[in-house]
Amino acid sequence: MATEERSDQFSPDKREPMSPAKRKRLQQCFDHASKQMQQGNYDYATELLTQCVLGDPGNPQYVQNFLANLQKKYNNNKTGSTFAGFKARSERANVKKAKAQGDWEAVLRNGLEVLKVNPWDVPALTAMADACEALHLEAVTLIYLKMALEANPNDPDVNLQCAKALRARQQWDQAIACLHRVEKLRPDDEEIQRMIADLAVEKTIHQGRLDEEGSQGRRQGTTAAKTPQQQALSDEERLEREIAQDPKNISKYIELTDLYLRDDHFDKAEEVMQRAYEASGGDPDIRDRWEDVQLRHLRYQVIHAKRKADETGSEEAKEEYKILRKKQIAKELEYYKSLCERFPNNLTYKYELGVRYQLNGQYSEAIREFQVAKNDPRRKGACLLALGQCFQQIHQLPLAMTHYELAIQEIPDREGQRKKEALYLAGKLAVALKELDRAEKHLTTLAGLDFNYRDVSALLSKVAEAKTKRLKEESPEA
Repeated sequence: MATEERSDQFSPDKREPMSPAKRKRLQQCFDHASKQMQQGNYDYATELLTQCVLGDPGNPQYVQNFLANLQKKYNNNKTGSTFAGFKARSERANVKKAKAQGDWEAVLRNGLEVLKVNPWDVPALTAMADACEALHLEAVTLIYLKMALEANPNDPDVNLQCAKALRARQQWDQAIACLHRVEKLRPDDEEIQRMIADLAVEKTIHQGRLDEEGSQGRRQGTTAAKTPQQQALSDEERLEREIAQDPKNISKYIELTDLYLRDDHFDKAEEVMQRAYEASGGDPDIRDRWEDVQLRHLRYQVIHAKRKADETGSEEAKEEYKILRKKQIAKELEYYKSLCERFPNNLTYKYELGVRYQLNGQYSEAIREFQVAKNDPRRKGACLLALGQCFQQIHQLPLAMTHYELAIQEIPDREGQRKKEALYLAGKLAVALKELDRAEKHLTTLAGLDFNYRDVSALLSKVAEAKTKRLKEESPEA
């Protein structure tokens, strides 16, 4: 029975355990809903399953079937009902309000109404996942998050939230996979790279403890199960045999590559992808996968080289980091060039190529890519900021200022660091141009957000001194 898979308590406020009568009633409701699903009566099944989830919100089977029924109802179209955005406006606003107030049960109640018209509504799904964490409904948190990830697999915020939840459950490989997706979207975000490295360390430590416990069990004469490492080796042998039997089955090469990547065996993963590329007859999709493995290897090397340089402070370590970083940028530049040639209308690839041109000092080329990529509303602010930086590098200062100020308007508040950078660069450029009022406006706004950001306090003092000096020159004492 589904209801036996969870505890009686679903809220931290110590409610009374669910009565046997209620438990039985909910199960009967669920059984009836399942029959309606099988018969294609999705609307009726939705109402029945809503009762089940409201009555027992931490029951995984109820939540899974609630979402599965809606997916079938909307033919898995990833958008839900026609005009879904209008049909659940009030419920969506209620979710946002309830989340801000910490009223988690209201988040779940209103969230279910939003999902009825669009089960792929990412804000509702992530808010409900937050509610489940707050109410200690751990068994269903990941169900909502995985649905959000299905709706938008390249959303960095969803991937970060998934990674956090997976990390808490010690599901290291899946958490790292989520962070790698974020890394692909934000390749220069050192915080993401640190998180990946930290998770890899946690995984290794955890594995070491398991191995130690297994060793102690064997020393005590107990029969221990195979460790994950031993299981991985047997999987490796199995996949190699399957590849030998059917060399054209590319899926086996990919599965073996993923196995090696989980254990950071990049050399082996690259070798397998080279074989896959040859076996595929030069399939460009397999080439992209192969290059992606090479990039992940380089990024891994760069992270460790940076850490070594920071820890030792030696010139040799610093030089090694610079060489690897330069190699990474060059490799990524070629990678995204290739993707843009294959997918000329993909604005994400245009943006990433622009970033690589910018890092490589090819500012005119970067400007060309960013001007196209800014048509993607998700990256408009980031593109405008990058355009300002590129124009400043080629000494087109009025254009740089214009783009910094446009970036300040376009960058959403959730991208706090990027908005602060835009304000800082606009303010600092205005100081250099002696546009003191403009500088004061941007730097004061930045100081209101983060007074300790770089040298903003010193710049404000410089502006104040310059304005005082200008005032004295304009109004000399008699």
